[in-house]
Amino acid sequence: MNEEIFDVVDENNCVIKQLPRSEVHRLGLRHRSVHLLVFNSKGELFLQKRSMKKDCSPGTWDSSVSGHLDSGEDYDECVIRESKEEIGLVLNSVPEKLFNIDACEDTGQEFVWVYRHEAEGPFTLDSEEISEGNWFAPIIISEWVEKSPEEFEASFPLIWRRLQTQ
Repeated sequence: MNEEIFDVVDENNCVIKQLPRSEVHRLGLRHRSVHLLVFNSKGELFLQKRSMKKDCSPGTWDSSVSGHLDSGEDYDECVIRESKEEIGLVLNSVPEKLFNIDACEDTGQEFVWVYRHEAEGPFTLDSEEISEGNWFAPIIISEWVEKSPEEFEASFPLIWRRLQTQ
């Protein structure tokens, strides 16, 4: 399998060059990603546990869907592609855009757009990406994030806290 190529961006999120995924991560360069928060009709959020095969934050809990933009791809295209690849969720339109977060240490130097969608599942999890997934009530997630933030991929607590202030 060929290695993914990412757009490397500057502090203003403008593309400056393209490099392989491994180089972008090794060098800590700014790049782009999406997170999709999938809620069910009970208001519970589906969280995924990252596979131990992941190069970054293996075995941690994360947003329903999270992924990097491929070179030349925009955020909306990426969230639709990643939703299908990671959890088998086919989106017929772009989900609700909630907010963006500038690249920082907590995001792994990723400029992030966060989206929201409502779906009931069940989902088909990509075992290369995700070891398990489950629905959680928001109050449980809030308590968990405060008590054990290390159990989450680093950007998720940032995203969760930002969502709670909206």
